[in-house]
Amino acid sequence: MKRSDYGRLFLLAGLWGGSFLFMRIAAPVIGPAWVAFGRSGIAAVLLLSYAAIQRFDLQFKTYKWKYVIIGAFQSAIPFFLFAYAETILSASLGAILNATSPLFGLVIGILLRDEKPTWDKILGVMVGIAGVSVVVGYDNAQLSGTVINGVLMAAMAACSYGIASNYTRREVRGAPSLGMAAYSQLFAALMLSPLLFIFHPITAITQTAVGAMLLLGIFATGFAYIVFFRLVVDVGPVISLTVTFLVPVTALVWGILLLGEQIAPSQYIGSAIVLIGTALTTGVFRRFWTKPIAVA
Repeated sequence: MKRSDYGRLFLLAGLWGGSFLFMRIAAPVIGPAWVAFGRSGIAAVLLLSYAAIQRFDLQFKTYKWKYVIIGAFQSAIPFFLFAYAETILSASLGAILNATSPLFGLVIGILLRDEKPTWDKILGVMVGIAGVSVVVGYDNAQLSGTVINGVLMAAMAACSYGIASNYTRREVRGAPSLGMAAYSQLFAALMLSPLLFIFHPITAITQTAVGAMLLLGIFATGFAYIVFFRLVVDVGPVISLTVTFLVPVTALVWGILLLGEQIAPSQYIGSAIVLIGTALTTGVFRRFWTKPIAVA
């Protein structure tokens, strides 16, 4: 990985870490279907408008059906499943399940023979998930049919991310990242729109919820997905999905800066474990191990 790739990885983690704050405000008011639809719809309008103003060729005719598939597996399915699961599960359990995305991405990549099962990647994924567990804390939710449904939804969403990332690298190489981001969000919004007639807003819509929804759509979805798709093409799905390790850490930082939340000593330890897991998966340590030793 290049330095610019690491910069984009941490930028993406910061953007998606902020999404937890926005969803925490919007979801209890607007509901899961409207949150999923809203973030995709807002991002699509923003990105397509920008592309039109700049007269940027998004290569729609060439990649339109591939954009549809990305929209389904990278946005429509996981956005709704995670939003719905978070109405059942605690935030900590949701974050841990979200952090399994690189594991799904690695397994799918190995099955497709696009990824080599190197020990440092496998260890890095496991260490990253363990670090996320320490950061967000132990979850003592009692097992029940409802909780199991929530866990299955979150796991399917994480698997969907793994499918989408491998598909993007394998089938959509050469497509502009702005085109992937814009049209995937447009098609995701269209796919999610029927759910709006089934799942209604939970309470009266407030200005605060609308503001959170706008920030979620513009920054944590629209701009973030341009960064994400560029990463997938450049460094592959497993490394790109390690951002899910970093998201709980950056969400913690946003909570401290914006909400004045306190950080526990265990969260410092968990954050360090997360960074070690990320370094293993992205090959930071491999650089030093394979670096030739200078002989005087």
